[in-house]
Amino acid sequence: MVSLTRKVFEMPRTHRNARGEHVLTEFILGITSSLVATGAALGLGWLLSRRARWWLLAVVSGLSGLGALRVHRHQDDAKPALSEEIGRARWLRVMVGRGNELTRDGFAPLWTGGGRPPDSVRVLLPDPSRPAYGGSPGASDAEENWLARRERELMEVDPGFGPGLLSEQVLANFRYLAEATRGAENTEIRFYDLPNLYRIIATDNTAFITLYESAVHGRHSPCIVAHRSGSLYDFALRIFDTAWDSARAPGSAPSPGS
Repeated sequence: MVSLTRKVFEMPRTHRNARGEHVLTEFILGITSSLVATGAALGLGWLLSRRARWWLLAVVSGLSGLGALRVHRHQDDAKPALSEEIGRARWLRVMVGRGNELTRDGFAPLWTGGGRPPDSVRVLLPDPSRPAYGGSPGASDAEENWLARRERELMEVDPGFGPGLLSEQVLANFRYLAEATRGAENTEIRFYDLPNLYRIIATDNTAFITLYESAVHGRHSPCIVAHRSGSLYDFALRIFDTAWDSARAPGSAPSPGS
């Protein structure tokens, strides 16, 4: 009788313990699932963030040997990093499609003497007087110069661009640089004769490579930032050196046949 009574009184306690364990299990599972969901959301947000994309790009690029640190959707987005890099550069190589940025704040310390200037600065501007295949600029579609071709692309999106405007802007930027660097032995300027398809700004540590898109201003085109340890950096310097070797100095006549 006593044993039976004890069992009767013990059954509710066992039931309560089982119910408590069930509630505790649900609570732990709820906390765990919340932590997992939060972690997944944070992880997804990290993967979608710009810094994370740059980090992943740098890792993949490093493994492949390309050496790309970042890819900016627009060239203008790279201005802060470019200004910092110019400020600590030992030497500087600049190959531009027009050269407007050379007259603005990012490059101003080079010409005004602010900070420590690089030991060597080489600037390549597109040749505004050189036709692509011979004849005179604008003589025909087959004989127009490279800047005229770029102008035709830009006229599709910018009604302010007319024949000869790009050449005039290049000449204006050259005159500014020639005056700003008068007497500066560390700065050289030349005109190159190549299609107007990209911008390269390279230092002893980093290269900024803008790939001009058709019918889009350069400032709105994508810009690749490459480290000196990678193939992209080496390729950018190879392009610059090749253009420099074949470029003409200001005041000299274009080579025969142009």
